[in-house]
Amino acid sequence: MTVLSRRGFATAGLAATGAVVAGPVAAQGVSFGELRGGLDAAAEGVRPDASGDQSGAFRRLLAKASDGNHPILLGPGAYFFADIELPARTRLSGVAGATRILMTGGSLFSARGAERVELRGLVLDGVGRPLGGGRRALLDIAGVSELDVVDCRFENSGGIAIALDTVSGRIERCAISGAADTAIYAVDSRGLAIAGNAVADCGNGGILVHRRQPGEDRTLVSGNRIERIRADNGGTGQWGNGINVFRAGGVVVSGNIISDCAFSAIRSNGGSNVQISGNQCLRSGETGLYSEFIFEGALIANNVVDGAANGISAVNFNEGGRLAVISGNLVRNLSTTGPYPADAPGFGVGITVEADTVASGNVVENAPLYGMHLGWGPYLRNVVATGNMIRNSAEGIAVTVVEGAGSAVISDNIISGAQRGAIVGHRWKEAASGDLAAAGAARFKHLSISGNLAS
Repeated sequence: MTVLSRRGFATAGLAATGAVVAGPVAAQGVSFGELRGGLDAAAEGVRPDASGDQSGAFRRLLAKASDGNHPILLGPGAYFFADIELPARTRLSGVAGATRILMTGGSLFSARGAERVELRGLVLDGVGRPLGGGRRALLDIAGVSELDVVDCRFENSGGIAIALDTVSGRIERCAISGAADTAIYAVDSRGLAIAGNAVADCGNGGILVHRRQPGEDRTLVSGNRIERIRADNGGTGQWGNGINVFRAGGVVVSGNIISDCAFSAIRSNGGSNVQISGNQCLRSGETGLYSEFIFEGALIANNVVDGAANGISAVNFNEGGRLAVISGNLVRNLSTTGPYPADAPGFGVGITVEADTVASGNVVENAPLYGMHLGWGPYLRNVVATGNMIRNSAEGIAVTVVEGAGSAVISDNIISGAQRGAIVGHRWKEAASGDLAAAGAARFKHLSISGNLAS
């Protein structure tokens, strides 16, 4: 028997498939069963490209492997399965891009309370069939503390591609496309990493990180590419987002490239202590980056938003939304047109903030309504807007001067090409002052305006 070292196996797999996978290495003359104690599916009666559904034989193989803590290795080719419940210990590998599992019935893979589920180098194809049997996704996992899904592809789900409930582990280097609903829907996660995946052409959402009740979640969403996300269910922002955080605290969203989403590239609703940094957000249909409703704490830093109806918003102080730092972002090329008729004051705003927020060191260019919007009616408290550069907007900075509004400091900003004024006081959507950059804020005791350069 030929024995491969771990390094030798990885090198051989890389040469054969273009990725390090637990698959066959024909050039070395090694059978599946010889690799790390794995069970060769073909030797156990589950063969590629066999006619008909092999779900029964596959269930027996899974049970045998789970009982003995063995991995299963599927060779290249097509397999036809339906309604597979993964057992307590599932380690299933294939040849990346060549081992294809097609759904023939109501669902494909699910697991409830398993110890470990490991999938590598598989293509899971829902062939566009509607999901049934109470399952929501091609891969529907709940209560699993060790999930490891790497180098897999999920295609043509009739609903969600991957649904996770109370799961810890990782989804990495996977490609997810053509889901009728969302690519990844994770609820009440417990130390989850979603990293390095490619998501495209999904009906209602890209990556969703939700909780049933507000609480710590700490999911990491990093280095993913997300594009062409629709909002087939309609609405005004519940759907159509590249990355959506809901009630989940401590989530880190970093280094993602997100384009052509019907609503937001990244939308956090009630996500306290969210960190949104270093993302590239292109051609969003509504607000590029959103922190909204009942949140406390949002760090939005060093992102690029190019093309959106609004750039960055940290709002809803009326609902308890407060406490943010918005720094070092580039926002440009905004539009007055969005996916629904806009509420006042309208679309075309670069950065909007309301309460207990510092907005500094940002660059805003080509915002057709306001470069920055500070407060709304009486909903303004403890806002600092300093050291920003704003070019080519109808108004540079619009700030509320309604009775009851709290304090704001507007200092040391450079504002050029503002057609209706560099800094303008507003009563709701209506302008209520001249240009305060030149006149100062003596009329409005809640404002401190100094050191700004307007041209």
